[in-house]
Amino acid sequence: MAERVYRPVISGVRTMFFLQGTRFRIRGEEHVPATGGAVMAINHTSYLDFMYAGLPAWPRRRYVRFMAKKSVFTHRVTGPLMRGMHHISVDRHKGGEAFAEAIRVLRAGEIVGVFPEATMSRSFELKEFKPGAVKMAQVAGVPVLPVTIWGGQRVWTKNLPKHMGPAARIPVSITVGEPLWIERREDVAAANERLRSAMQAQLDVQQAEYPTLHGDDLRYLPVRLGGTAPTPEQARAADHHDMTRTRDKFTG
Repeated sequence: MAERVYRPVISGVRTMFFLQGTRFRIRGEEHVPATGGAVMAINHTSYLDFMYAGLPAWPRRRYVRFMAKKSVFTHRVTGPLMRGMHHISVDRHKGGEAFAEAIRVLRAGEIVGVFPEATMSRSFELKEFKPGAVKMAQVAGVPVLPVTIWGGQRVWTKNLPKHMGPAARIPVSITVGEPLWIERREDVAAANERLRSAMQAQLDVQQAEYPTLHGDDLRYLPVRLGGTAPTPEQARAADHHDMTRTRDKFTG
């Protein structure tokens, strides 16, 4: 069973967070259903977001099945763990298979974790959302849980120094919003924007309450809030460069 792999992984993650001295502020745990399926839609600014997003589900002994790119499942270290925990592999050339598997898992009463932005946000602002999370919830007849994480980018994010040591003691805020139900005939684009608006409102509160950053730490803060992170336009250009480089690598 997946739990046999998941439980020791959770214990290891808890130990890591303890050694890092990570100071969590978790709100909305009561919105995680005790039973039944749900889509957990999560913003993405840190390599550890998979671990952070699962925390609010642990008090109810729920295990989140995350959707992740295929390469993570074929890696010699992460592959056995991802497969053992029954996460969902996403092949960008066969997206329909991952979607069908997610629907099956949701209808079986599981929670599926999705990052609607698809890739990490370098600007630390919400990017445009892919409609997959909303479509899954609509087809499976389950709620969407808006989950926002703030502070994780200071621990480990793309192209910036990471702070994983015991002296880090970085605050990380995690909020689970009220479940959103997507009506059977609701316009997917409108529902997707409704989800994004709910997550932006949550993030605004978390950012306002977060300790003030200074000096070098301003690089982990969006320009809109007085930080020196890339602007959304600069971040999009960097993402496009990465995608082009990856495509050339496999087609050249």
